[in-house]
Amino acid sequence: MKVHILTIGDEILIGQTVDTNSAWMGEQLNLIGAEVVEITSVRDTEKAILGGLSHAKENADVVLITGGLGPTKDDITKKVVANYFGVNLRFDEPTYERIQRIFERMGRKTTENHRSQCMVPENATLLPNKMGTAPGMWFEENGKVFVSMPGVPYEMKYLMENEVIPRLKDQFPAFPIIHKTILTAGVGETFLAELVKDFEADLPENMSLAYLPSLGEVRLRLTGRGGDAKDLEAELEVKSRELYELVKPHVFGWGKAKLAEALGAICREKKLMIGTAESCTGGNVGHEITLIPGSSEYFNGGVISYSYELKTRLLGVRESTLSMYGAVSEETVQEMAIGALQALEVDVAVAISGIAGPGGGTDEKPVGTVWFAVANKNNIKTYKLQLGKDRDKNIAFSTNYAMFILYKFIQNNY
Repeated sequence: MKVHILTIGDEILIGQTVDTNSAWMGEQLNLIGAEVVEITSVRDTEKAILGGLSHAKENADVVLITGGLGPTKDDITKKVVANYFGVNLRFDEPTYERIQRIFERMGRKTTENHRSQCMVPENATLLPNKMGTAPGMWFEENGKVFVSMPGVPYEMKYLMENEVIPRLKDQFPAFPIIHKTILTAGVGETFLAELVKDFEADLPENMSLAYLPSLGEVRLRLTGRGGDAKDLEAELEVKSRELYELVKPHVFGWGKAKLAEALGAICREKKLMIGTAESCTGGNVGHEITLIPGSSEYFNGGVISYSYELKTRLLGVRESTLSMYGAVSEETVQEMAIGALQALEVDVAVAISGIAGPGGGTDEKPVGTVWFAVANKNNIKTYKLQLGKDRDKNIAFSTNYAMFILYKFIQNNY
């Protein structure tokens, strides 16, 4: 089953509204083996909507439409869809009676606009919408299915879950699409692609590998399509394990887990307390860790030591170290990590010091230079990154990298 998602609304095109509907629909459709082949957004004009419908019909079995079903003048989807199918609009009395009951319960009266919301194309099968006033509409023409739904997210989700997906499953044969996602951090997609190039070249025709990068992380999504679902699951499990072994040093989890969640899970498993000593990230590592519910079980706290004085007073960094090597140095982050172990009374600590930018760099230490250290009472490891000149990106990347090296240190030492 090939699906085209068509969203209608000027507010999407001008950036006033973010289209979260399509992402959610794509995820749900994937679970039933449907393939979303394209997502299109068009303006609230008859010409644009007609063009979108004609284009969508050419490359999909199912066209899912959201938006433009409200009671106001700019909600023209029903009229345009009726024109597209060459039918008239009709007044649906049950829909109007339902709207009247809703407004009576609120102590309000319906308006003429609500009557207009009950005008529907003659060839539409109406889908009851218990979350709002506008019903969904199901159309069939020449083996193709068109579904029109409100753009309000909770209304669309109700219709998809209770009406649209059950009907699609009944009407179209199952075509399994299964994903296995490996979560990596600390290296880029180019590095990973080199590691797995032979594996990727030997994948069977029904499997594909996608690289999904974000700041400091890359998701490796292995996808299998077609055949018997159980056989496909077994084949994909074998291949995903092969892929895992190739990238194992850079892996922190599977599926949708967040890096901070993986760090929390391993801390709980090993019964460890952790802490942070941050300079250029300004407390961002501690912030990400404490976004996870229950993080107080394993996170004792952090020190934000931006100045030389606080590095010395709170973390015990020697003045001679700062004078000789500077704040952004291997020697300084080592002493910051050791100081954090003692000051925070934790089992493992991570320290970060760098030049986030856009200013402050030198020829010897340009903007984007970041040093890290992870330590426990028996061992200490240091790392250096050379990032770019964008301050926000440098802080975000360094935050993720700090959590990743902390995760790996625990995994390798406990």
